[in-house]
Amino acid sequence: MKRKSAMLVGNGLMSAGMVLMVASIAVLVLNQLPQIAMPALMANTGIMGIFVGALLRLAGARMSGHEEISDRYWWHRRFDARCQKNQNARYRF
Repeated sequence: MKRKSAMLVGNGLMSAGMVLMVASIAVLVLNQLPQIAMPALMANTGIMGIFVGALLRLAGARMSGHEEISDRYWWHRRFDARCQKNQNARYRF
């Protein structure tokens, strides 16, 4: 698969995973309302949807190349010894 195609498919999977997670959370919140009588299967499906959405998002991130932690995160750049530019860092690759 070419890089551009992999990026598009990966971003699509990430988007689908996020939509599935948000929809599943909405179903779980609506399940708690007493006015809406939902079967117990809907609650279990909502919980499973969160995990499936997270897996889709992670698969899409892996495919599109977004799985690495970026250097722009402030805490990571300053306090993680593996990412500091100091030569005396504890972890060296």
